[in-house]
Amino acid sequence: MHSTTLEVFAEIDGIGSASGLFLQEDLLYIIGDNSGYLNEYNIKTRKLRKIQILFDNSLNQLENIPKSLKPDFEILCHHDNKLYILGSGSTPKRNLMIEFDLKTQKFVQKDLTSTYTKLKAIAKIDDQNFNLEGAIFTGTEWMLFNRGNGIEAKNGIFKTQEADLAKIQQAQFNYFKLPNIDHVESSFTDAALVKNEIFFIATAEDSQSTYADGEIMGSFIGSINLQSLKLTFSNKISGKHKFEGITLFSQTEHSTTFLLCEDRDTEELKTVIYKLAINF
Repeated sequence: MHSTTLEVFAEIDGIGSASGLFLQEDLLYIIGDNSGYLNEYNIKTRKLRKIQILFDNSLNQLENIPKSLKPDFEILCHHDNKLYILGSGSTPKRNLMIEFDLKTQKFVQKDLTSTYTKLKAIAKIDDQNFNLEGAIFTGTEWMLFNRGNGIEAKNGIFKTQEADLAKIQQAQFNYFKLPNIDHVESSFTDAALVKNEIFFIATAEDSQSTYADGEIMGSFIGSINLQSLKLTFSNKISGKHKFEGITLFSQTEHSTTFLLCEDRDTEELKTVIYKLAINF
C-alpha cells in the first residue's frame, strides 16, 4: 500500500504556466510552456534568475507568448550536466529542442520536426493526437511520453535507442492505459526516472483536444517498472490541480519525495511549487 501527502513548498513570482522542473542541489530549474526563458530558482536564498533560451525576432515578448505562437516547452529532463527542453510537437511551431549545458551555460537549438514526424508514423498518431509532455534520457535511450488527451486517447511511451534525438531512425511505441475519473481517462503530464522505476504524473482533463484546455478532474502519481513497462501503482493526489512537472527531491528507505509544478492556464506570472511525499 502507498500513501501520499501533498503540501506547498514554495511560491515564486515571475514564472507563469510552469510545465517542467528539475532540482540539482539548491537550484530548481523551471520552464513555462509560453515562455522563452529557463528559470533558475535558488530554494535557499529564494532568488530567481532568468536565462534566455529563445531568440525569435518575430516575437514581441518572451513571457506570456500568445498560444498560437508559443514554443510549448512542456518537457524538462536532465542527463550528465545537461538540461533538455522540448516542445510538445502539438503544432508545427512546437518542435524545438534546447540543450542547455549547466557548466558552460551555453545552449544548442535543434529542430525535432523530422523526429516527431517519424514518431507519429510509427505509432499511427495524427497531428491532433500527438502531444509530448514528458521525457527521460539515460544517455543511450530516450523515453518520450505522449499525453493521450486527444480524441483517440493515445497515451503511450516512445522508446528509442538513439542518443541524438534529432536524428533518430527507429523507435517503438508502447500504448498505456491510465486511471480515469468519472469516465475521463487521465493522461501523462510528466515523468522522472528513480533507479528502476518511472514515476509519472497524469491529469484527467475533460477535453478531447491537445490544444484547447478543459475542466480539470484531478491528478495522479504512479510508477511504472523500467524493464517491463508495467504499472506498479497509482494514487489520486488532487481533485483540482493540473500538475505538469515532476522532479526528485529526496528518498529514504520508506519514502520518496518529489517537487511538482502546476500549469494554471493563466497569464499571471506566479507559480506554486508543491512537495509530494510517497510513503511505502
